[in-house]
Amino acid sequence: MKAAGDQSWYDARVTLPPLRTSIGEIPLHEYRLTLGDRTWSFLHTGAVVTLEDEQRFLERERDRLPYGVMLWPASIALAHDVLTRAGELRGKRVLELGAGTGVPGIVAASLGARVLQTDRNDVALHVCGMNAERNRVSGIEVRSADWETFTSDEPFDVILGSDVLYATTMHDRLRAICEAHLAPGGVVLFSDPFRAQSLPVLEAMDAEGWRAGLAKWSIAVESGTRTIAVYELSRR
Repeated sequence: MKAAGDQSWYDARVTLPPLRTSIGEIPLHEYRLTLGDRTWSFLHTGAVVTLEDEQRFLERERDRLPYGVMLWPASIALAHDVLTRAGELRGKRVLELGAGTGVPGIVAASLGARVLQTDRNDVALHVCGMNAERNRVSGIEVRSADWETFTSDEPFDVILGSDVLYATTMHDRLRAICEAHLAPGGVVLFSDPFRAQSLPVLEAMDAEGWRAGLAKWSIAVESGTRTIAVYELSRR
């Protein structure tokens, strides 16, 4: 698996001890991201990259495997976008919503940010912790949180979310979190595989006075590529 201009790869042949959960043992795979002289290693339960992969997962696996601990292309694209901001992140406070395997947040923490990773799925939070430990990254807090009830006494300089815009019923809550918890001068980064249902929340934020920018990343596998948008939102 590669993103444009990177040196990253996914190898499903890597054999790792299974993850033992209350719903049984779940096989684990490894994803490695190498850029310059730095390598990150992430555990996950399987890669869902192409549209065909996604359809196959939704039809066969979604009731057996927690989708949050799958490796989704939006998280890879967001991690790469975070890397382009390396000089801006040291000492900054970062919130990751729906962290899943924690890829973007762990990359941010390795660049000196203080990161709060949130998810409502206990298995995802466990894998987040495993991945932080695996990469020997400090400065990360993992918290069980639902978007409906999330609160924080501290504002965040950066809010991250990878493939979190698909549920239109949660758009109002995501907007409220951004409005309430983004520090002055801060930035929101949402990565998304150009889902049509993701556009209304972006249009609503634009109408409310948010400035929106777009970067594109191509995540490639042998079967093809998936183009991912990283939307950058900030207050005007």
